[in-house]
Amino acid sequence: MYAEITQFIKMLDTLSRLLDKAQRHAEENGFEAEVLLNARLAPDMLPLSSQVQMVCGTAMLASSVLTGKSAPVSDNAESTVQDLKALIEKTITYVSSMKESDFLGWEDRIVAPPGWSGAFLGKDYFHQHAVPNFYFHMVTAYAILRHEGVRIGKMDYIGKLPFLI
Repeated sequence: MYAEITQFIKMLDTLSRLLDKAQRHAEENGFEAEVLLNARLAPDMLPLSSQVQMVCGTAMLASSVLTGKSAPVSDNAESTVQDLKALIEKTITYVSSMKESDFLGWEDRIVAPPGWSGAFLGKDYFHQHAVPNFYFHMVTAYAILRHEGVRIGKMDYIGKLPFLI
């Protein structure tokens, strides 16, 4: 389980690098990067800024709920690429502060995420909500940037691989 949580850190780093590419794309094409933050794939979908906020919120909430530790509060008022990168860094710092021992018993712990009307076993919450939700918003952020012409590809999404040689 701890390894799965630390995968969030890798993907958060990837998301930060995607925002760097978005910033460069805007600069090279003569527009403000914040224009991209309002882009969406469909009218009824959340914009890029919200997708990034949801990725971060999901990682923090999952870590918090499964360990019983308080998560940092975010007002989701980020309005610039730098604001979003700061949120990502705050999220990485929080998730990185977790130790494997913090998650002991997570599978069978009854968890009730704040604002939800029900409770779950930790393993059900994590595998059936947290992981799919994290990756849904992560890939949607990637797809928005790709749709907006940012030159990114599959390996930009997958990120650095831990090759042995």
